[in-house]
Amino acid sequence: MVRVQTKLATHRAGPGLEDFRMRAYFGLRSVLGVAVLALVSGCQSAGTAPAAVVPSLDDPGVKSALAAIKPDLIKQHMSTLADDALEGRGLGTEGYEGALRYVETTLKAYGVEPAGENGGFRQRVPLRNATVVEAGSSLKVTSKAGTRTLKYGVDFLLGGDHLREQVSIDDAPVMFVGYGVSAPGFGYDDYAAAGSVTGKVVAYLSGAPASLPSNERAYYSSGGVKDAEAIKRGAIGTISFTSPDDPRFRWDVSVATSKQGSFAWVDAQGQPSRGDPALRGSASLNHSAVTAIFAAAPAPLAEVFAAAAASKPQAFDLATRVSLTTRTTHKDIESANLVGRVKGSDPQLQAEHVVYVAHVDHFGRGVAMNGDDIYNGAHDNASGVAIVLEIAHAATAMAAKPKRSALFLFVTAEERGLLGSDYFARHPTVPRDSLVADLALDMPFLFHPLLDIVPYGAQHSTLMAPVTKAAQHLGIGIAEDPIPEQVLFIRSDHFSFVRQGIPSLFIKSGFMTGDMALDGSKINAAYRRDVYHKPNDDMNQAFDFEAGAQHARLNFLTGWLVAQDSARPAWNPGDFFGKLFAPPPATP
Repeated sequence: MVRVQTKLATHRAGPGLEDFRMRAYFGLRSVLGVAVLALVSGCQSAGTAPAAVVPSLDDPGVKSALAAIKPDLIKQHMSTLADDALEGRGLGTEGYEGALRYVETTLKAYGVEPAGENGGFRQRVPLRNATVVEAGSSLKVTSKAGTRTLKYGVDFLLGGDHLREQVSIDDAPVMFVGYGVSAPGFGYDDYAAAGSVTGKVVAYLSGAPASLPSNERAYYSSGGVKDAEAIKRGAIGTISFTSPDDPRFRWDVSVATSKQGSFAWVDAQGQPSRGDPALRGSASLNHSAVTAIFAAAPAPLAEVFAAAAASKPQAFDLATRVSLTTRTTHKDIESANLVGRVKGSDPQLQAEHVVYVAHVDHFGRGVAMNGDDIYNGAHDNASGVAIVLEIAHAATAMAAKPKRSALFLFVTAEERGLLGSDYFARHPTVPRDSLVADLALDMPFLFHPLLDIVPYGAQHSTLMAPVTKAAQHLGIGIAEDPIPEQVLFIRSDHFSFVRQGIPSLFIKSGFMTGDMALDGSKINAAYRRDVYHKPNDDMNQAFDFEAGAQHARLNFLTGWLVAQDSARPAWNPGDFFGKLFAPPPATP
């Protein structure tokens, strides 16, 4: 198991952010070295004429690109972005701004051209924060035994309302709807046995039935998908809870992050991207509260959990009623994505883009754990940002550029619901139909050598071919999803592009370690349990920076093969996501 050291709480005595930015900038120049900067400068002025023949992965140009990717640069970027001076890169903070400046400085040093708004690297992303006022919010459960008032943060949490400052549900009936999943195409529908849910609060289990394929299971586990299904059927509120053995359940982390509120991006008319007037309350329950709403239920909780584990649809009215009040404060926050571009060489295909994306944000300063209140986000996601920076480095190191252009996208508010990438995918700074594929880097798992990968999304489109070829070239195996219960396919920025009908990949490390004494499964589970979304996700961890460099090489090669292929990536015939999110036909 990976050993994680708790860092000392010395950040308050550290240097100011302006001093830090200067150190970061000159530290970057020192690591790059004069020779590398000269190479980048030379590449800027190099001709962009395409090669007469598509080179193989053994082409000297490809080798020179891969040689530019170095583990010490991965470490440099991660160390800078996860430094205490950036205070966890929280939204709307000077720490997040400092992280953007570091990324922009690095892109400029590598010779990447701006592709944001107004000729710069940035894309403005206006956000709205909705924070629950705990003192004015409540959840009461009424049964034959009387009314019980649950305790906020101990028994339950509420979702902030982005549309209203106060909203209530008064003594409403509750219907349990299993997982809250309606997927008749896969032979599963919790609502098939349900009566009307109009005017009721629906209660559902987190997750989705294990009988569904991995990525489809991830889709149906989404709270947004479940809430939309409930609203469509007339529900006025939702309650979610987990089974006792759900590996994703960490109440302490949920409480800590909830204190910072939820976020939505805001459109030009001031309307938030989240919220539905029909939904008058949304609660999540700790285990202590689940027994309260299931008092005198038609089926005991043990049977409910057993049926869910067996992928058996279920729905029935509960014997309890709930009253729920949510008071919310709203605050508008300015944030930004960064967008860089390396122009392709083909006169026609250079107008199309292969996108690499990583999120810059983390949770900033929050609830202290073991005396530390800075949520540094070293693995989540300074690692992904570092890898995308080095992919950009590789792209600029090629004298003969790929046929298609590459976009390097560094987004805000991923931790708050993929908001920055969703905003870009809906409001791109390049023509919408020029986006042909997306590859996301998000905590790829850098705790052992990269010997095998799980390429989430590859099985749905023609992207399986390039990622397989790239992996084979590097001697990396391809594995099935070993942790489908973590529903990873919907949990990072690639999914924003999937929702816009764009084939996408999210490549994570598999569990092979090359050492019989190291169990990759246990290392992964320990990180998710003890470190993920906590302050000790810092640079004291035993990172394998060569694994980070190998991730950069693999993603670079995969995107390069896509860029060289005259055919655009396409969804497989009849694919679930291809049909679900197919873009509308082009206007004649």
